[in-house]
Amino acid sequence: MTNFVWTLRVYWEDTDAGGVVFYANYLKFFERARTEWLRSLGIEQQALADVAGVVFIVRSTAVDYNAPARLDDKLEIRTRIERVGPASVQFAQEAWRGEMLLASGQIRVGCVDRSTFRPSPIPAPVLATIKTAR
Repeated sequence: MTNFVWTLRVYWEDTDAGGVVFYANYLKFFERARTEWLRSLGIEQQALADVAGVVFIVRSTAVDYNAPARLDDKLEIRTRIERVGPASVQFAQEAWRGEMLLASGQIRVGCVDRSTFRPSPIPAPVLATIKTAR
């Protein structure tokens, strides 16, 4: 399933009062993994915004939860590209603790003009890099 793997540790700030990861935080974990994936490809999002005038935004999400992560767990976030379009990328992402799948998600990210937030083509060099990374 994996094109990219990023690991993290669960901290208090990620959990509810019972020490279980709050469900919405999986979206944060997935976001961080996508950012680190881009960074590993040499794509810095701030530079993309400043130079090309575009940013990536989340268009849609769907997450299934299978088992809870808890305080101090070491998680592995696995990311795979499912589809690349001229202005969007569809990802499959999973959160694992060892051999246990905790959560899986489908996230669609769109490229938009930084000032208008209207759809914009992914810059050609970035698109080529993403396609090569598949």
